[in-house]
Amino acid sequence: MNKRLEILLHIAAWAVLLLTPLSFMNHGNGVSLQQFLMLSASPLTMMVMFYLNYFWMTPKLFVEGEKKYFWAINVVLCIALGTAMHYWMAYARDFFDTTRHHIEPTTMQVIFFILRDIFNLMVAAAIATTIQLSLRWHKSEEARHKAEVAHAEAELRNLRNQISPHFLLNTLNNIYALTAFDTQKAQDAIQQLSKLLRHMLYDNQQDMVDWNDEILFLESYVSLMKIRLPQSVDVSFSSTLSSLMPPKVAPLLFISLVENAFKHGVSPTEPSFVHINLNADNQQMVCHIENSNHPKTEQDRSGHGIGLQQVQRRLDLSYPGRYKWEKGPSADGAVYQSTITIVL
Repeated sequence: MNKRLEILLHIAAWAVLLLTPLSFMNHGNGVSLQQFLMLSASPLTMMVMFYLNYFWMTPKLFVEGEKKYFWAINVVLCIALGTAMHYWMAYARDFFDTTRHHIEPTTMQVIFFILRDIFNLMVAAAIATTIQLSLRWHKSEEARHKAEVAHAEAELRNLRNQISPHFLLNTLNNIYALTAFDTQKAQDAIQQLSKLLRHMLYDNQQDMVDWNDEILFLESYVSLMKIRLPQSVDVSFSSTLSSLMPPKVAPLLFISLVENAFKHGVSPTEPSFVHINLNADNQQMVCHIENSNHPKTEQDRSGHGIGLQQVQRRLDLSYPGRYKWEKGPSADGAVYQSTITIVL
């Protein structure tokens, strides 16, 4: 389609240029074929100059770095064709129109006419070169953009694949802790984990999943985490959907935030809480997590913050320029909040 449009634009432009001499002929007293052929010499010569640059000199000389040959050939062609065109016009005028007495132009007029024709040819060459370079720049930008998109998609797939072992490692550590004091809970946790892994195996391969499916996944994970926690820990999970059509969301986007909340929000000796709220409508999705803040010591460096780094990168790739992430401890350091707002 682009090629056809390009050809049609060329035909339209040259048709206008070739038909322009008709407006200067006989002042409405009829059309003279001889006059038309004579006056068409200028646009036809410009056409030759245009396509010499468009198809040959610009791609073969200018683009390839042979600029000195490009300029030299253009200068020689413009002078030669401009001079030849002037003498052709003078010859054609005498040959086709023998009924009139023609006043011979002065030397200054001849020079002016030749310079005018040379300038017109230079303009044609410049336009051809500009169009050709613009097309090449557009193609290179298009190729670069496709390469960037392919790279971003590959990076996004890689990040999604990294989430699985990271999530699995943390969950297995939780189940391992359960086996030490409650075998039945450990068995229940393994069953719950199998459901989560089934979700991860299938949904993680999609670019987007339904909001409800992601909510069910997070609810299952929170239930799994609650199995090993004492009842004194206040854990709440709520979600709302203010639209008939559930939106799509990048899979496993919020799981690292939930993991982080349990990791840093639960203390074995101090009062702890983890509150998770997710809501969505037709305009935006919001994930708000609030937990008691019990920072880990330097000795406990499990995870090394890789989960949050992945969340940041996935947001950049999946929702560029369409999200806001506010996170940090409260003024007294007792509460940590993390809120991601994604504009649909």
